[in-house]
Amino acid sequence: MLLDVADKMVKINGGYDERGLLGIALHPSFSSNKKFYVYYSAPGKGSNNNTAVVAEYKLASADKADAASGRIILTQDEPEFNHNGGCIKFGRDGYLYIALGDGGGAGDRHGPIGNGQKMDTWLGKILRVDINTATGYKVPGDNPFVNTDGTKPEIWAYGLRNPYRFSFNKANGQLFAGDVGQNLWEEVDIITKGGNYGWRLTEGTHCFNPAQGCDTKGITMPITEYSHKEGISVTGGYVYNGTKAAGLKGRYIFADWSGPMFYLQNVSGVWQRGKLAPQGYPTNLKITGFGEDAAGNVYWLTNPETGPNATGGAVYMVAGE
Repeated sequence: MLLDVADKMVKINGGYDERGLLGIALHPSFSSNKKFYVYYSAPGKGSNNNTAVVAEYKLASADKADAASGRIILTQDEPEFNHNGGCIKFGRDGYLYIALGDGGGAGDRHGPIGNGQKMDTWLGKILRVDINTATGYKVPGDNPFVNTDGTKPEIWAYGLRNPYRFSFNKANGQLFAGDVGQNLWEEVDIITKGGNYGWRLTEGTHCFNPAQGCDTKGITMPITEYSHKEGISVTGGYVYNGTKAAGLKGRYIFADWSGPMFYLQNVSGVWQRGKLAPQGYPTNLKITGFGEDAAGNVYWLTNPETGPNATGGAVYMVAGE
């Protein structure tokens, strides 16, 4: 086992839970400094359900982390058990990007305008920080809201409900995120500096709160959406830059947690969506995540059950013509 943080985490519900060890990222200089980063759910403070923790660790050997090397980068109180985000990745710029959901519950219900549009909280946001410090982190000087009163300077983009998984395209650095919807629509966004992705004003391209007549000025709409007739919870993936499926080169591969797999292809500036049907693949598996190797090949992770206690998980590689 590389690292065990169970003693630092909340007690997980084996039947269903959105908390846990949710993200891991290797430092861009991992080959020399052996540093990596994790996102996990610690016990909550006060009335909060849990506390999101992003921490740094260092390898002690080829396959074992030094547990004593743990250094907390940042923490965020979470009012409820769900919508935790949890994805962490380094961009080409060397900075760490961190996804946080809106705090949980239905309809972004915490506060008069919710958290997605509230700029003095990290909830419902993607953050960007510089972790190359002895303690904590630094805020990059070119973050979009560094000099904006009443706004957290770590924020890179906002208006997100639960950006559970995001990724950078190896070819051009574009940041793609699957943002889990409420009751009707799932969406995929290309995340840009300072972008507002609508939640809770909008769910996908549709008004949510208010249900009609919402002001969409300044909102960046998703590059695709699908209704709950096709799925119930989007799992963001990767743009394919590998060698095992040449026909998918440049397409964004993603899925719905309930099983369907999709791709997006940019045709003259418009992202067109299609379905993928892997041959010989069971149709009753939950798709919990995606991965990418150094060569750009893409993998997807499955679970036959709903909860984290399931033991029949598997990893598949995208391959074919």
